[in-house]
Amino acid sequence: MSGSTLRSLLDKHNLRLRRELGQNFIVEEQVADRVATLAGVEPSDCVIEVGTGLGTLTHAIAKRAKFVLTVEIDSGLVRTLGEESLLDDNVELIHADVGKLDLAEIIARLAKEHGGNVRFVANLPFSSATPLLRRLLDLRHLLVDWSVILQSEVAERLFAPVNTRDYGSLAVLHQLCAEPGQRAVLGAQTFFPAPRVDSTLVSMRANDSAGLAPGELKKVERVARAAFGKRRKTLLNALRGGGLGLESDVILSTLESVGIDPRARAETVLPGAFLELTRALDKGGNHGTG
Repeated sequence: MSGSTLRSLLDKHNLRLRRELGQNFIVEEQVADRVATLAGVEPSDCVIEVGTGLGTLTHAIAKRAKFVLTVEIDSGLVRTLGEESLLDDNVELIHADVGKLDLAEIIARLAKEHGGNVRFVANLPFSSATPLLRRLLDLRHLLVDWSVILQSEVAERLFAPVNTRDYGSLAVLHQLCAEPGQRAVLGAQTFFPAPRVDSTLVSMRANDSAGLAPGELKKVERVARAAFGKRRKTLLNALRGGGLGLESDVILSTLESVGIDPRARAETVLPGAFLELTRALDKGGNHGTG
């Protein structure tokens, strides 16, 4: 679907794209095909797609997959997709806010009804990307992998190395339980309307080599967010003011017990060290699960 065709459809149905929903649609079919290929979609797969738009990427996925469940929040787009018959026969459209859906239940249903692996593919709105990325980490054992199109700046944060500006709590969490797969930069001209920045497709899959226990990622998240909440402060001061509910002497002694310099800053601490610190703090039973 070309940009002119997409624009004509929007005009025909009196649709106006909403900035707050981050609506930037892939308009070139060859780009959509490339995304579906890089996402690894295979004939036996079920795919959950978020952000149907006018169906260009949905169609590329549907050509390769057994079944696609696609989620669109915009009622005008949902109506247009139906009236113009833009979706393939193996596609189910849900009109919903993905943030309010029980994705675990949906994954289980797809696996039961259609069999095969379940993958997740999404062109994520810039404004809501981070919360969904975090949810996908909790769903990692239910998915063969997940591929998301993100603002390039956000994509760089996921697996940023320690001691860099992009290294933060998001990188700590991802590096503890996921690993990157395929990656591709998509220029602004790929989308309509063209955003002001480039986007990046990042594919990920679960990697639990760190040996996280059930519920432990949430505990690490709380500690990491406290540590990075005040990046300029020492780790001791950041954690002390981070709402963990711990006395300074407890934080100090725990940092020292796991070999972390209390004067260090969060960006110098490796993901594995954050996990070790979290476990040491948790032994006292003081900071809970969040």
